[in-house]
Amino acid sequence: MPKVLVSDKLSPTAVQIFKDNGVEVDYLPDLGKDKDKLIEVIGQYDGLAIRSATKVTEKVLEAATNLKVIGRAGIGVDNVDIPAATARGVIVMNTPFGNSITTAEHAISLMLALARQIPEADASTRASKWEKSRFMGVEVTNKTLGLIGCGNIGSIVADRAQGLRMKVIAFDPFLTPERALDLGVEKVELDELLARADFITLHTPLIDATRNILDAKALAKTKKGVRIVNCARGGLVDEAALKDALESGQVAGAALDVFMEEPAKDNPLFDVPNVICTPHLGASTTEAQENVALQVAEQISAYLMTGEITNALNFPSISAEEAPKLTPFVKLAEMLGSFAGQLTETAINGIRIEYEGEVADLNTKPMTAAAITGVLKPLLGDVNMVSAPVLAKDRGIQVETVNREQQGAYENYIRLTVMTERQERSVAGTVFAGGKPRIIQVKGINLEAEVTQHMLYITNEDKPGFIGRLGTLLGELKANIANFNLGRLDQGSDAIALISIDSELSDGELKQVAGLEGVKQVKGLTF
Repeated sequence: MPKVLVSDKLSPTAVQIFKDNGVEVDYLPDLGKDKDKLIEVIGQYDGLAIRSATKVTEKVLEAATNLKVIGRAGIGVDNVDIPAATARGVIVMNTPFGNSITTAEHAISLMLALARQIPEADASTRASKWEKSRFMGVEVTNKTLGLIGCGNIGSIVADRAQGLRMKVIAFDPFLTPERALDLGVEKVELDELLARADFITLHTPLIDATRNILDAKALAKTKKGVRIVNCARGGLVDEAALKDALESGQVAGAALDVFMEEPAKDNPLFDVPNVICTPHLGASTTEAQENVALQVAEQISAYLMTGEITNALNFPSISAEEAPKLTPFVKLAEMLGSFAGQLTETAINGIRIEYEGEVADLNTKPMTAAAITGVLKPLLGDVNMVSAPVLAKDRGIQVETVNREQQGAYENYIRLTVMTERQERSVAGTVFAGGKPRIIQVKGINLEAEVTQHMLYITNEDKPGFIGRLGTLLGELKANIANFNLGRLDQGSDAIALISIDSELSDGELKQVAGLEGVKQVKGLTF
């Protein structure tokens, strides 16, 4: 019988779930605060259920000789050394969807409080001022709510806002027209959302593409008097720019549950009168805390009893027999997905993965999950091999796999195609001797390229002089070229260059490359 340690406070119902599933459980809710004692006893457990108090460090993991799975009741896993856990073959799970309703309700609550200036009116009334004329509010009925991000939480906010008779528009590159129709929201580009929205709420992860998505330039494009709510991540809104916009009247008010630095202390926004601040309460309801506790108990039990993996944040286990053959192809599949995902800027309708040759006879499920992970991660951030297929399904993305015998020159061949509203884009690769993945075809154009950390993807007209111009410019930009790979359809038609460089180019430098004669598209890729 597998044995689980619960080292933080979980509900009695969650503890009972372990027992009902045939798992022996020790409930020691204060043990997480005693690192030495935790190290002393952790070796006897197969599973560990935690909240935020327990710190699972490398030393703890070194002592956890029998540990197979760590389950975090909640989203954040900053208290777990995931690379160290992965190196020891320990699955790390969280419960990313248990807080969705609670966070969405908090966003709606802040929006309504902002519309009626409730916190300030409360403080004024308690001070015996009775300032009715000072706190003139606005209705949300018939107002336009702009969602930046329309995934799990955003879609719940949309539903609640529609119940308040609001018009809902959404900016989300992964929101398909069919999904938008199901939700009853209008899909728009970011600039249109900024220009039309009376209220803006943010529901997106913090990644490079979304960092400071509401900066000074974006805030200047908003409808004058807009009200902004952020219950997602600190860093999505440029706090200094928001303060300026509030003081100028461009933004009428803001409600923030998250901040760039947390715990937030002496934040300049605290001194602005038309700002509501809460201490990251998005997940703080008794129902949400109970939900994540029950979920983590179910997930750990399922893994220990049946091998089922849900919401894993690191690679799922691969058997010793499969590992030598499967691992290189899992890496190849994720690399192909990442390549396509970084080049995709519109809603994805479908993903097709074709396996040809010997690889088609292997267990392709981990490869498919890895490929979807690669496609989704550039825009969604927190995506892993287990959650990626679920996220794709939730967003209406059709995933198709094709297995067939060897037909071409390569013994093993994987081709990934992303179908968007505008086009299909395919990229293919193989694994050469030594287990190194290589790209061998992009958009039907044959080439051979080793994948490195920093690469440039360029489509250009196949005309004399282009390579010279490009090489000269990269030299001027101090960009050292490691590999230069070329391919074309026919003489004088479209061509592709895949260039490995030693360092990443800035946006300004990429614009210079895009300005070269003959360049049709340029994109910096990071792997």
